Amino acid sequence: MSIELDLVPGGVARALDALPLVDHHAHGATARDLSRNAFEELITESDQPVPEWMTQFDSQLGFAILRHCAPVLGLEPFCTPEEYLARRARLGAEEVNRLLLGAAGIGHFLIETGYRAEELLGPSGMAEASGAPADEVVRLETVAEQVAAGGCEASAFADRFARALWERTRTARGLKTVAAYRYGLDFDPARPARDEVTEAAGRWLAEGGRRLSDPVLLRHLIWTGLERGLPLQFHVGIGDPDLDLRRSDPLLLRGLIELAEPTGVPLLLLHCYPYQRQAGFLAQAYPNVYFDVGLGVGYTGARSVSLVAESLEVAPFAKILFSSDAFGPAELHHLGALLWRRAMARVLGGFVAEEEWSVAQAVRVASMVGAENARRVYGLAAGG
Repeated sequence: MSIELDLVPGGVARALDALPLVDHHAHGATARDLSRNAFEELITESDQPVPEWMTQFDSQLGFAILRHCAPVLGLEPFCTPEEYLARRARLGAEEVNRLLLGAAGIGHFLIETGYRAEELLGPSGMAEASGAPADEVVRLETVAEQVAAGGCEASAFADRFARALWERTRTARGLKTVAAYRYGLDFDPARPARDEVTEAAGRWLAEGGRRLSDPVLLRHLIWTGLERGLPLQFHVGIGDPDLDLRRSDPLLLRGLIELAEPTGVPLLLLHCYPYQRQAGFLAQAYPNVYFDVGLGVGYTGARSVSLVAESLEVAPFAKILFSSDAFGPAELHHLGALLWRRAMARVLGGFVAEEEWSVAQAVRVASMVGAENARRVYGLAAGG
């Protein structure tokens, strides 16, 4: 990967170019070949079929794929979607994954396995395809739904979930909740009483125990996760239409953040767009809060410089991490890294060019955000 940008001091560009990133939240790459419709449905957050009169390639993300991923697959930049997809089909999913993941410059992946995992490479598959270590992040809601699927009485649910979570996370690096999708972040932050959990579990299990959306049970899962002690990720902001964006503002988590602070568990706000400034405030105000602008970077494409710049406004630099939140096409893993590097190079390079920062300061912040902060939070060995 090479960052060639006018007005970016060489030291900053070279440091970002060579930095092995820690992608602290991603999903696996797809292990199967994709039709055009299947590919286009995976480069949008819409859950609706792509209308016949348009293409998802006509978007910031689509243009970024044709500009930056095409050369990795042996095509000229700005080729047509038809040329790109034909080349992708000839290479096959395994080779596409090897090329794009290998060129991303990721030094360590943390792979969340709680959604459609059967369609995607798991941590071991991602490690093999990319040549980088990969560990797991476990989704709380998925564990609870597996407990229900195995058969469980309401009175036993709390204990069964706690045991299952500890067993499921023996080698995991972190936990994640999708409460923003299942209910919203405007839930009562207090830990629910045992009888509340039993009553809520009874209702949920009587309904089939499938998609968990009861706010009492979501709170119970979160507090059990805090008790487990691993870093806990929260989906915040941008997502598919299953999520009510109005109720995914991270400021709604302030009560939980304050109640959880004595546990010492790091709370990681994922993605955050369009609430990146609210997340930055929380990261500044509370020692247990961290954030990234992951998913938004790929979707904003050529405009990602502005998003990354806003993420660097008020939060301490030790509280910001890098992630791609890539799901499916390896293009999203590749672009998550490439667009973040380019945006950081432009923003930090601008600070240096304006004589506000030194080159050494810019390089140190790039290393902190791109890798060192995640290694500290998740207990990852340096370079491993």
